[in-house]
Amino acid sequence: MVALVSRAVASLLLGSIVIGCQSVQPSPSAQSPAVSPTVGPTPFPTSEVSLADAASCPTTKGGPGPADAQERFFGWGSSFGNGELWVGALWPDGIIAADPRFLDKEGRVGMKFGWWHTVEGKVAITGHRRDKPAPPAIADVPDGYGLTGFQASGITFPTEGCWEITGTVGGSSLTFVTFVIRVPVAPTP
Repeated sequence: MVALVSRAVASLLLGSIVIGCQSVQPSPSAQSPAVSPTVGPTPFPTSEVSLADAASCPTTKGGPGPADAQERFFGWGSSFGNGELWVGALWPDGIIAADPRFLDKEGRVGMKFGWWHTVEGKVAITGHRRDKPAPPAIADVPDGYGLTGFQASGITFPTEGCWEITGTVGGSSLTFVTFVIRVPVAPTP
């Protein structure tokens, strides 16, 4: 008896699935011309630059950071510095290939960078696009870190292109250049 009921339930479920998978098109008179349904996610923003444009951007390449900070410095293995101030987590060849995970609702690219400083003070970050006019980069430097050592940060690039970013703390400053481009899928290493 249980087997018979199980078969009947399975048949009903299978029938429901088949019917549910069939496409039902409303008649032309039933469609409202003023309303069109949205299908799928928002389209990926069209890129205003290409990787060929990166050749004219003097990007900063990363390398190992200060030896005494290796375990405490996010991005240590791909960093750039001057002995007093370092920035970490630079992308390979200085090119940020930002897939949809790094985009906000407006299509801006957001990245995290670690900083390491031996000069006391709070890190301040500014940035501008070098190759075309654009709004300035937006920096987020959260509180809660010491007067020296590691400092987390976030930088939002309003557009793609060649960007110059400067970090300052105390009397020291450090500038790096990166090329930002949006890509539709995650880059392969």
